[in-house]
Amino acid sequence: MTEKDSKHEPVVAQVLIVEDEIEHADVIVDALRRPGHICTTVHTVERAYEEITEGKFDVIVTDLRMPESAGVHGVNSDGSNAGMRVLELASEHQPDAETIMVTAHGDVPTARDAFKHGAFDFVEKPLDLVVLRSVVQRAAEQSVLRSESEELKDLVQHEGFEGIIAGAESMRKIIETVRTVARSNIAVLVTGESGTGKELIAQAVHRNSTRDGKKFKSMNCAGQAENLLEDELFGHVRGAFTGADKDREGVFEYANGGTLFLDEIGDMPLTMQAKLLRVLESGEVVRLGSNELRKVDVRLVSATNKDLEAMIKEGTFRQDLYFRIKGTMVHLPALRDRREDIPRIVRHAVSKYANELNPGKPVPEVSDAAMLRLTAFDWPGNVRQLLNIVQTMVVMSGGAGILGVEHVPDEVREGDGATGSSSYAIGSLAGTSLEQLERQAIRETLKLTAGNREQTAKMLGIGERTLYRKLNEYGLR
Repeated sequence: MTEKDSKHEPVVAQVLIVEDEIEHADVIVDALRRPGHICTTVHTVERAYEEITEGKFDVIVTDLRMPESAGVHGVNSDGSNAGMRVLELASEHQPDAETIMVTAHGDVPTARDAFKHGAFDFVEKPLDLVVLRSVVQRAAEQSVLRSESEELKDLVQHEGFEGIIAGAESMRKIIETVRTVARSNIAVLVTGESGTGKELIAQAVHRNSTRDGKKFKSMNCAGQAENLLEDELFGHVRGAFTGADKDREGVFEYANGGTLFLDEIGDMPLTMQAKLLRVLESGEVVRLGSNELRKVDVRLVSATNKDLEAMIKEGTFRQDLYFRIKGTMVHLPALRDRREDIPRIVRHAVSKYANELNPGKPVPEVSDAAMLRLTAFDWPGNVRQLLNIVQTMVVMSGGAGILGVEHVPDEVREGDGATGSSSYAIGSLAGTSLEQLERQAIRETLKLTAGNREQTAKMLGIGERTLYRKLNEYGLR
């Protein structure tokens, strides 16, 4: 649906018309297509059920009486309550749609009863097409307002959660898990490829816990010699080794009362794993060069990009430590597995970097073609790599108002890591019908735009009406 702009232009709605008389249905379609509404017509409740359960509509216009629907489950033998049945189906499967009842004068009391079941309005026969268009327009506007409200609510709940953009269903579930476990003191293990945002999850756990306000300390366990790692974790006393000219607390003591995030814990040497386990079990640390036990109260969040269970089988990671750090496990999907979030991340990053570079100036937009390239790329470095690329685009654009394909770096533009059209082998197209190619192109573009029909149509270079007709034709709802 096209949203109203600042001039309050009429909205364009997806309208389902349920009318058993074909000529009457055609009249309604002609009346509603003039202001631009996209109409789908069915002539029985049975067909209405298929569309309502499989499609997505903003407004449903249904006749009250439809004899041709007699015998369908829930419909009287004379079809006198067919419209009420459509209303029930709409309420169950299309809760965001507005329903309009079309009725003869003698059925007005029955139509009024439909209000109790959620109908938006009713229109009497013979139809006044001006009145019909007006009622449909008001219903469409109401549907838009509801949709915008839900989108705003969704944005606040998911996309704005602790800086984590989470439009994909997999990420939404992760956010709900974080919200739930944060209130406890249970250890959390975050897994996933490098660059997926594991530290963001750790910070979100901390900020949503009772430890918020206390210290959050992050430490990377990879690439450190064992003695240096032990010193970082537990600290030392003066004289413990050459150069130890004063006492120093480790990260456990520093984060006491707060949260400690140990990144790349899978790279920790086995001997250090044993020492870490002892601290986690006893809640006590001993600084290097000391025998004094120091009590610590730390919430532990660990992260790794390695398969710890496979490492346990290989003998390179302790099973008892694994069970201790894995109170709750959160697995972050790779960015290529939640492509619907890429446009959100890109827009957020463009705004951030543009404001840093040119504060107070308009934020550039990203062209559909450039966004398609960014969305189709595989991003082996995940979110971290995407953010670096977007920052480069903003800096190198020289203040351009639109970031186009020409601003996308060669490594992304040339499609070496893409799964879009550039990744299909030429030979695989041989013998494929044009209809199959078109269906696949629409399906893939819908996936890249997270089902946004307006953006899909723009990317494919066709009108929204043409796209909607093809969606019905190919069953791509």
